[in-house]
Amino acid sequence: MGILGNENPVYKHDNIPFLATSFEDAKKLWEAAKPAVSKQLDKDGMMLLYAVAWPAQSLYSKDPVNSLADLKGQKMRAYSPSTSRLADLMGTTPTTIQVPDIPQAFSTGIIQAMITSPSTGVDSQAWDYVNNYTDVKAWIPKNIIVVNKRAFRRLDKATQQVILDAAKHAEAAGWTKVAARAAKDKATLIENGMVVSEPSPQLLKELQAIGKTMTEEWKAEAPKEVGEILTRYQN
Repeated sequence: MGILGNENPVYKHDNIPFLATSFEDAKKLWEAAKPAVSKQLDKDGMMLLYAVAWPAQSLYSKDPVNSLADLKGQKMRAYSPSTSRLADLMGTTPTTIQVPDIPQAFSTGIIQAMITSPSTGVDSQAWDYVNNYTDVKAWIPKNIIVVNKRAFRRLDKATQQVILDAAKHAEAAGWTKVAARAAKDKATLIENGMVVSEPSPQLLKELQAIGKTMTEEWKAEAPKEVGEILTRYQN
């Protein structure tokens, strides 16, 4: 969803660092943001069916990272407006790389670090090009499933209900399974020789400060809409 951040700020809730770092908080944030997301999709002729979380996003690097100084000047993979801004604030250079191109980007020096899920790391066999996974759990993004509103309305009521019921089931199943998937993929990284570690207090403090900055910047983009999301989430 965060890839849509340039379309409207409400989509950026998905990529704000340290706003929601547990699946429980991510679900709460999604419930807080869903009305605004649904409203924006409706304006664009789309209808929300469901959203499912990814595992938390953490830091991949060739060398150990104990503070942001260890990353300064490196090229960081970005995949959304928010991740580009994060890379800037981390003192790195944001470089847009899609998932299939990650291994080659690392091997040719186009990027030296990235923040992404353990699942993406497993799918791209991260152990072939980096050694370290620092489990910062910066944010929990989501995949969003939508349908063309006009096409949906043309369906008969019974078919509409079948689709809505299936969407509800898929969302519940997805949120239930994602934690197990995260644990399994993290274990796979370890099995293949990667060093998986918790972030140092200094790194965590530095990243959390960036998270606060990005939250304030996000709120300034759309004070009313974002303010309502944050109020619903924090209350």
